[in-house]
Order: sequence, then C-alpha cells, then structure tokens
Amino acid sequence: MLESLTMATPDSIIGLTEEFAKDANPEKINLGVGVYKDNNGNTPVFAIVRELQERLLQEETSKDYTPIEGTPGYAAVVQNLLFGADHEINRSSRAATVQSPGGTGALRIAADFIHKLFPGTRIWISDPTWANHPKVFEAAGLEVKTYPYFDKTINGLNLNAMLDALDKLSPGEVVLLHGCCHNPTGVDPTPEEWHRIANLVQDRGLIPLVDFAYQGLGDGIEEDPIGLRKLCRPGAELFVASSFSKNFGLYNERIGALTIVAEHAEAAAMALSHVKICIRTNYSNPPAHGAALVTSILDDAESRLSWENELAAMRARIKEMRDQFVKTLKQKKVNQDFSFIARQRGMFSFSGLTSAQVDTLRNKYSIYAVSSGRINVAGITHQNMDLLCGAIADVLHG
Repeated sequence: MLESLTMATPDSIIGLTEEFAKDANPEKINLGVGVYKDNNGNTPVFAIVRELQERLLQEETSKDYTPIEGTPGYAAVVQNLLFGADHEINRSSRAATVQSPGGTGALRIAADFIHKLFPGTRIWISDPTWANHPKVFEAAGLEVKTYPYFDKTINGLNLNAMLDALDKLSPGEVVLLHGCCHNPTGVDPTPEEWHRIANLVQDRGLIPLVDFAYQGLGDGIEEDPIGLRKLCRPGAELFVASSFSKNFGLYNERIGALTIVAEHAEAAAMALSHVKICIRTNYSNPPAHGAALVTSILDDAESRLSWENELAAMRARIKEMRDQFVKTLKQKKVNQDFSFIARQRGMFSFSGLTSAQVDTLRNKYSIYAVSSGRINVAGITHQNMDLLCGAIADVLHG
C-alpha cells in the first residue's frame, strides 16, 4: 500500500524554514516563519515563565490526566483575558472554553464541531489569510469560500468590498475574522470599522469565528480585543480560537483555547458536551504544563504585571523595527512608498514585494520571505537592518 504513495507537497512556510536552515550564508535572514525574535535573533523564554515553571515542577505531585476540556482555572483566565472580568458573557456563564493544542488545534476543534453538528455550513475566510486556514477547514470537511479584505492599491482594508460580500451571505454561515494583527497583512479594522462589521454580522445572522492569536502584540492587552468585544453583544453566538504561543512565548507547549459563546448558559453547556466528544475522538486529553503556566501567571497580580511588561517590550520592539525599516529604506533611496508598514500592527506585513523579487532576495542575499511578500517584522534586527534594506533597494532598482 505505502509504496504507491508519492511525496506530499510540504507546507510552504515550514518548507521555507527548512530551506533557511540548510543555507550556509552566515548573514542569512529569516522573515518567513511566524515566530517572535528579539534583537539578537533569538526566540526568548519570558522571565516570568522561567521563574514559574521551576516552581510548578517543584510543586507537582501527579501526572494524572487533565480533564478533556482542560481545567476550570484555565478556562476562567482565558475568558477574563478575552472579554474582561466583568463582561456580561462571564456574568451570565454563557461561554464554554476548552483547552486546545495551540491556536491551530482550536480552529480544528471548531471546524470539526461545525461540520458534525451543522453539516453543509460554509465558512468564509478573508482574502488573503493565513495559508493554513483553508487547509485546516477543508481537512475537517467544511466548504471554504473567501471574502475581499485587502486593497493593494492603498495597502489597507477594503471595507466596502468586505461588507458587500458579507451582506450577501445566508444566516448561520460562519465568517472567520482575525481579532487583531491580521496575518498576513498587518491591516486591522479601526474601532469604527469593527462596529460596522459587528452590525452587519448581527443583522445577517452570521456566526463569527474569531482567530485571536496575537492579543497584546498590536496596541495592548485591553486595546486588541476591541473587535472581538464589539461582536459580543447580548445573546450573540460566536467562536473564539485563541493562542498563547506568541504572547507568552509558549510555542512548543502548544497551548491555546476554543471558546464558544452561546445565547445562554444552557446552550453553552450543551455545546461543550459536543465539543468534548470532538476532542475525545481526536487527542482525548490536553497536556498540562502550558496551561498551568498561563493560569498561574494570569491568576497572580504580580506575575501578570511581569508578563504584561515583557509583552509590552516585545510590542515596542516590533513597532521600532517597523519605523526603522521605513526610514532605512528611504535612506537607501527607495522611491516606492513603504510608509504603510509603520501603520500596520503585529508581527506580519504585506511588504508589496512580488514573488519574483522575493525569489531574488532569497537566491542572491539569503533573505527568506513568503512568496506573497509577507514578512515577519520581528525577524528584523538592528544588526540585519542595513543589509536587508540594501538588498531590497537593489532588487527594486533592478
């Protein structure tokens, strides 16, 4: 049986990382993979994470299974972070949260739940979106469609086209929305635009699935959920797939969550019962360590403050790299306007580079980016800034 197989096409971003690892050029630059890097090019362990994980290991008394949905303490801190401790959703207990293996796992659980309980439901994703989104949903059996999002002529949100497309959908269809730091464009709706999106979603009876992987890396912990919270109107139903890979640096712990918001507490409990079956027939139980770290940090005021300070430093470095990137390109006499990069949020940016230009950067300078022109701004450092901008100037002038 197995000898009849042919080699599968590797994931484009993972394949790029593998190619980068094989490159012998000591000045190579990786702007492809979505991992935060500090100014030394390292992916750091948060100081508060290092401190608390040692304490957790010392206090650990058992390796017993974690409940299928994760611990109640973890669910509570996730909901408080998403909605705010005093939000109506928390007071009415109309949300159910399950721990997931990263944000990707949360998306897959949601997709399995939707496909199983509501067969025939379509999911609409932005054009463009994270490359793995359609693959995850299609693997779960969902029909995937796209709606307009990015306008290349202004390097910004095409809100009218987006709203026009969503206004044509049928009640009950699922719409994937990026909570903040849109991947891959870095372009987010303004608060006013989020309000218009939320109004349309409510009026059309659409079900949002909010991919919220970067809370705290845009404008701040409380600023970034503004779009999510505008969707959370009394009685509204929605899904939230959240992740602690980026904002806690817990990439290899694979710690995320799926939160289902229902019309009332009884509906949330019923939804949870079905989600637990989806989990049980997949990976059965989640791992314990990452969830324990997140719960311990968010449950303690002093630890949370330490985490917020470290996260703020990450956010400031990303913004600094955006600003310096734009300034350095000007210094290199690049005529093309890149000012939009300074206005974008989060780790990613649509640079405007073509696929051919990206290929030249890789082949000539060992600078690796996704063929769409998406770059990971966190991969830029003070040390590689001049080389990077000089290479881009050369490619654009050529």
